[in-house]
Amino acid sequence: MHRIVILGGGTGGTLTANRLRKAYRQDEASVTVVDQDDTHLYQPGLLFVPFGLARPDDITRPRGRQLHDGIEYRATGVDRVETERREVVLEDGSTLGYDALVVATGSVLAPEETDGLTGPGWMERVFTFYTLDGAVGLEQALQRFDGGRLVVNVVDMPIKCPVAPLEFCFLADWYLRERGIRDAVDLTYVTPLDAAFTMPIAAQRLGGMLADRHITLVTEFNTGAVDGAGGRLISYDDREIGFDLAVVVPAHNGAPCIARSPGLGDELGFVPTDQHTLQSSVAPEIFAVGDAASLPISKAGSVTHFEGEVLVENVQRFLAGEPLDASYDGHANCFIETGFHKAMLIDFNYDVEPLPGHFPGPVGLPLMQETHLNHLGKLMFQWLYWHTLLPGRDIPGVHSSMPMSGKRQPSETREGAAL
Repeated sequence: MHRIVILGGGTGGTLTANRLRKAYRQDEASVTVVDQDDTHLYQPGLLFVPFGLARPDDITRPRGRQLHDGIEYRATGVDRVETERREVVLEDGSTLGYDALVVATGSVLAPEETDGLTGPGWMERVFTFYTLDGAVGLEQALQRFDGGRLVVNVVDMPIKCPVAPLEFCFLADWYLRERGIRDAVDLTYVTPLDAAFTMPIAAQRLGGMLADRHITLVTEFNTGAVDGAGGRLISYDDREIGFDLAVVVPAHNGAPCIARSPGLGDELGFVPTDQHTLQSSVAPEIFAVGDAASLPISKAGSVTHFEGEVLVENVQRFLAGEPLDASYDGHANCFIETGFHKAMLIDFNYDVEPLPGHFPGPVGLPLMQETHLNHLGKLMFQWLYWHTLLPGRDIPGVHSSMPMSGKRQPSETREGAAL
């Protein structure tokens, strides 16, 4: 009987475990999921908590209840992986042998790596909405905030959901207008990138949206220190940006257990992974999915979903001694909440940047446009997450490979028309 061990009970680990459980009979394979706690967090929901649009109870559920019958769940920490012995060492000293290992340990915040970030002012005038406690604290801080400079700062890349800080800016603009204090607030977005986003067409569109809302964009700012007491962001080249309230997205690393595993992770603790098969470059029996994988694509839930189809197929092929499927193309899409009950949808992969048109085909959700329909799509996705994506079901009409049907190349867009 095959022994399949999955490290991590988040999005990637849960959907992978459920798909694999359906693929094998109980006497063909055992499937074991390991995670350090039993709280599954719907991470996209964190964005809405600071604005009173979601409550913590709305976005958390027990991990074990998201797993199908026949999957063993171990609520314990992982110390390390001994790849040569094909063995996972747990924090209590016990071990799990495996024939196939799926690393789905995600990425973790590393605020301690930025000088002063967790010092004076932390959770008082310096917050992050990338944790549940931070999002709840930020909600209270925004309720008290009545004017001054509100700065949203991305310390470094990569981060989970690269559009989320932009979404926060758009929602903050809406929130402040609803409160009638927008004119009293200087809203600034500070990023280490050279534009609002990583891809030219989307960067131009998103940068224009920031400008339309009078949100200042500061690029190529590499945050070296945060002076919470003095209200300053300080870059490595000694530039400074003052703030009265700062919303900081800390640096991200791979899980500590990966860093402790000899040869398994790169310098940041992410697993070097073939970008098309999702097999690790460390050992053929190890695969990585989601944020844990070192891939040239966004660390986002949609990426994990699309990867999952190919990864599960390849775990089965590996255990059967068959050639792997190299069809994952880096497909990702993101709903970008823009406030005023509207959102924008982008769809892209390794080679094709976000384009206008419709998804998943000529008749579908509008791409690169702010619409109420996209906002409803973002809200609907939470239901799909719990009831379709995590259980390992397919979403009708949506596949792992990025569709080109319905998209318009830049040359096909009317001259002078907004993308």
